[in-house]
Amino acid sequence: MTASITSTETQDVQPVTSGFWALTLGSIGVVFGDIGTSPLYAFHEAVRGAAHGEPVSRVIVLGVLSLILWALLIVVTAKYVLLLLRADNNGEGGTLSLMALGQRALGRRSWFLLALGVVGASMFIGDSMITPAISVLSAVEGLKLATPALEHYVVPLTVLILVLLFAVQSKGTALVASAFGPVMVVWFTAIAVMGAVHIVDDPSVLAAINPYYAVQFVLSHGTIGLVTLGAVFLAVTGGEALYADLGHFGRKPIQSAWMFFVLPALLINYFGQGALVLSDPSAIEHSFYRMVPEKLVLPLVGLATAATVIASQAVITGAYSLVYQAVQLGLLPRFEVRYTSESHAGQIYLPRVNRLLLIGVMLLVLLFHTPSNLASAYGIAVSTTMVADGIMGFVVIWKLWNWRAAAAAAVIMPFVVVDLSFFSANLLKLLEGAWVPLLFGAAMAGTIWTWRKGSGILMQKTRRIEVPLDDLIRSLEKRPPHIVKGTAVFLTSDPAFVPTALLHNLKHNKVLHEHNVILTIETAHTPRVDLSERFRMEKISDKFSKVRLRFGFMEQPNVPKALAIARKQGWQFDIMSTSFFVSRRSLKASAQSGMPLWQDHLFIALSRSANDATDYFQIPTGRVVEVGTQVTI
Repeated sequence: MTASITSTETQDVQPVTSGFWALTLGSIGVVFGDIGTSPLYAFHEAVRGAAHGEPVSRVIVLGVLSLILWALLIVVTAKYVLLLLRADNNGEGGTLSLMALGQRALGRRSWFLLALGVVGASMFIGDSMITPAISVLSAVEGLKLATPALEHYVVPLTVLILVLLFAVQSKGTALVASAFGPVMVVWFTAIAVMGAVHIVDDPSVLAAINPYYAVQFVLSHGTIGLVTLGAVFLAVTGGEALYADLGHFGRKPIQSAWMFFVLPALLINYFGQGALVLSDPSAIEHSFYRMVPEKLVLPLVGLATAATVIASQAVITGAYSLVYQAVQLGLLPRFEVRYTSESHAGQIYLPRVNRLLLIGVMLLVLLFHTPSNLASAYGIAVSTTMVADGIMGFVVIWKLWNWRAAAAAAVIMPFVVVDLSFFSANLLKLLEGAWVPLLFGAAMAGTIWTWRKGSGILMQKTRRIEVPLDDLIRSLEKRPPHIVKGTAVFLTSDPAFVPTALLHNLKHNKVLHEHNVILTIETAHTPRVDLSERFRMEKISDKFSKVRLRFGFMEQPNVPKALAIARKQGWQFDIMSTSFFVSRRSLKASAQSGMPLWQDHLFIALSRSANDATDYFQIPTGRVVEVGTQVTI
């Protein structure tokens, strides 16, 4: 069964009910883990890239610091915190939510917006692989400074930590998440104190606040300036997570945590690293860990490792949510979803996605070995997502907020230009590692395209042999078959035509139930649907009714629970006297399918891998009758 996508009216959904300060603390732990661990490697990589093997100069340090400062202010603060956080889809954020919002604003399907959403989502999942690898590697690499003999254990220890991290995903993150906020508060406080202590090494480093140093550095250093710009982008990776986690914490807590705590801590640390390097250029080799006395390096490695695990946890759960949204929007086949919390519906675990992420992360660690090597692959994924978000944001501001096109362009286009600059800078690292997320993104986008195209072809072929429901009902009224007691529910994606399972039941069993329900499950463009709009029933004859169940794309469809709502509308639904009929298609490739043969086989493999409709819609297995059909595509 394929869920259809429909639009729905904007609703006043309030996803946040907890106290403001609790949400603010929670956002510090979850939302800012990725961007909060960037000081481990961003300044170090940017300065080394700018120096290009030459001694580190004052011009380089001030230029890099100014670029980092203004990147954080423009890309993260202005674009995401102040602007896009206001573009919520019924309280939810993220690339696919923005895509759905844009399509609703246009009032029609837009392949351009769909393509942007798919590209942005694919790159976000690529980021979900790179973030754990580079973050944990950067933290554990501090062992080399504390004890050089441990250098050979950096990669094995990183692999062990990451394997354990992915192994505990099935247990749920509720208990661990409760500690995320306090740990990250300690982390941000520690890096701020470290930075403040070292700014006094050379207070003139504060001159980098002047954007002149950023502009002058890029314009005067040619290709090196562009390469440095790509490395500077490492300081803003994770900025898109502020928008993606909007539904979990709300706009105000995220904005407050960023403006008054996280951003100041990051800037103080970056400027502290800059002052340290100005006073001792050799410190650039380990500029972050050199900020503390030697005896504090090991405790700092432990704190940094905890912070990077939290950062990794945040992007992993973000990948689960994004894939789940893609499934609900019909972009991917159904995946098994496990709920790890009875009270928080957003805490989910997708076993297949978890395995794929683990494999990807392990390959990255073993392929690149060091954060410096992996940094080349990092920025391209996030910058692509940010470009897509910016363009879709223009559509929302223009059409949904009813701004004039010129005004909307004047607001959003400067951000898109900045994002495109970072994207271009990261493309220079294509052969050094940026090809990895691009390759993965292309594979992911190709998978989504194949699933969408194959589903369309399959629907067209099925439609040719389908019988209009009204014609069947009239035929059965003239020549009624044997009637049996009970209720039969037939799942279908198009209630205007007879479900395949119903035709086979009449053809082979030659019986008809006394009550027959043609059930359609729709996925709305909004994250959640009000209970008053969950169920709609239309009686079309004495023995037939049409029922439509509507779920938001962030909700897990539960058919029996939703049908229980029907009792309020007069239908005496009894699960023990109801049978659910589900069609199971067996697909075979065809030379005239409309797709290349490789796409045929990919689509068939995706269809076979899809989670069973019975499990996905949470229908009791004892009440299900599966009817198999063979279709050539």
